[in-house]
Amino acid sequence: MSTVAVIGAGAVGQRIARQLASRPDVDRLVLGSRHTARLRGLAAQLLDVDVEVLEPGALPEADVVVLSLPSGGHAALAEKALDRRAHVVSLSGAVTDVEQLLEMNKRATNARRSIVVGAGFSPGYSCLLARHGAARFDVVTEVHIARVGTGGPACQRQLHRARTGTSVDWRDGQWRRRRGGSGRELVWFPDPLGAHDCYRAALADALLLVPAFSDVERVTARVAGTRRDRLTAMLPMLRPPHPEGGPGGVRVELRGRRDGRHCTDVLGVIDHPSAAAAAVAATAASWALADELPTGAWGLGMLDDPLPWLSELAERGVRAAAYEGARL
Repeated sequence: MSTVAVIGAGAVGQRIARQLASRPDVDRLVLGSRHTARLRGLAAQLLDVDVEVLEPGALPEADVVVLSLPSGGHAALAEKALDRRAHVVSLSGAVTDVEQLLEMNKRATNARRSIVVGAGFSPGYSCLLARHGAARFDVVTEVHIARVGTGGPACQRQLHRARTGTSVDWRDGQWRRRRGGSGRELVWFPDPLGAHDCYRAALADALLLVPAFSDVERVTARVAGTRRDRLTAMLPMLRPPHPEGGPGGVRVELRGRRDGRHCTDVLGVIDHPSAAAAAVAATAASWALADELPTGAWGLGMLDDPLPWLSELAERGVRAAAYEGARL
């Protein structure tokens, strides 16, 4: 009997549980959160799978553990999951979580288990797009990620903190750390989102993309923000986050050489970030159950062939397009 544990009951965690409950390869779901009342209501709606709701405490026994709780502490939970011989799927996009999870590569490899790091919208789907778009190049020299929109309340709070954090960019063979909120750039997202000013922030995309491209010279990540976002970034959130962040988008710009010429390709996607993140994480969990993932700790940009992932996600409604209008 295959068991998947979903830790976290926010907007994304609940969507992950719903998607996994509909998959024939999942026999049992274990849901864990501090908000057990919320989970019991969700469990009553999942009729196609055995569901157990756990009180906060020890990590449950499972074949795959999906960490969709707020950023922070993902590495400690991943260690406990590995000790229980479980694969791990983490949705955290926090720099500290991603750094610590990637450092667990040797431990996960020795345990013959997978730790999928940053398996969300961005990082996550953005990394799949970068890896897919790179196939059109002989050499990729630059990757630039921009995102707009948020998922549930936890995602909104994490991005609010990220705007005051230190950005991590890759330039000319070394890491460059810069102040969040700097580096304004006008970015055009797929219609109907249009143009947004985007700024540096404490985003983990570069940490996951640099290992995927051996010759890359620059990797950056920015997030859209308004003047109010910048002015209030140093303060606690002035109003409660929305239950859902609304539609969002990711833009992936690749630069490099093709047939001896310098060229640029831009890929993009529009979706509700919580829905897209849940689809990515649920797909990772399902493939981990089937033992079809590489062992070790890695991000989705490190996959040899992202097309099967993009195809499955497209079947679930998450579709990307090149900016010239050609469907991927």
